[in-house]
Amino acid sequence: MSAPPAAGLEARGVTKSFRGRKVLDAVSVGVKQGEVHAVLGPSGAGKSTLLRILNLLEPLDAGGVYLDGEQIARQADAITTGAPHRKARLKMALVPQKPVAFRTTVFENAAFGLRMRGVDEPEIESRVKPALERLGLAALAGAPARTLSGGETQRLAFARATVLPLEFLLLDEFTANLDPANVKALEAAVTRSAHEAGLGVLLVTHDLFQARRIADRVSLLIEGSMAESAPKAEFFEAPKDPRARAFVAGELPA
Repeated sequence: MSAPPAAGLEARGVTKSFRGRKVLDAVSVGVKQGEVHAVLGPSGAGKSTLLRILNLLEPLDAGGVYLDGEQIARQADAITTGAPHRKARLKMALVPQKPVAFRTTVFENAAFGLRMRGVDEPEIESRVKPALERLGLAALAGAPARTLSGGETQRLAFARATVLPLEFLLLDEFTANLDPANVKALEAAVTRSAHEAGLGVLLVTHDLFQARRIADRVSLLIEGSMAESAPKAEFFEAPKDPRARAFVAGELPA
């Protein structure tokens, strides 16, 4: 198995069990600013749990989470709202597969995180309006957010995250069950966020084709263990682990 890259946000040797069942077994993975790292794996592989641990939403049983070389979560840590965790959380955001739209306008949904941080109105305007424009939601800025379609709601959730001054963006099956137009818009937003805005984007997906389209680096998580991690071309053209070869060939269920 290839070693994970030197990274700004990393899981090192992370292990997690639920009710005696090991979901993650000494998993190491990382993402650098300016890259898109796709973690592939079938359903139940532990991908969403890995994201929640990296986002400090789930305690871990062993190993650690590191941000810019500093350990921010370790074995037996409780999830707290203490200063170190607050500081780390301000640098990252998680967009779930099924995001929530608040009972207000599209604009105010996108502005929510900025208002929570005490950002002033001129800066909110300067951040939110371009984000809605880029994601094709400008014409809906004054509409009730809960009237949006599923794809529009996912684009809104992406805008709500990326208006924030982040370093890392975590995406959990962020285009699952969406139509091709919404998938295309969101994938373009991901590559723009990483390659132009400099975010480190770590996304989990079971979609091989999506990883081929937008990832710079690809890893494969199988039954809670990291089977392989490599630059995209190496992962798809010359995978070393037999499980990775089988997954790429379509011989393992997605």
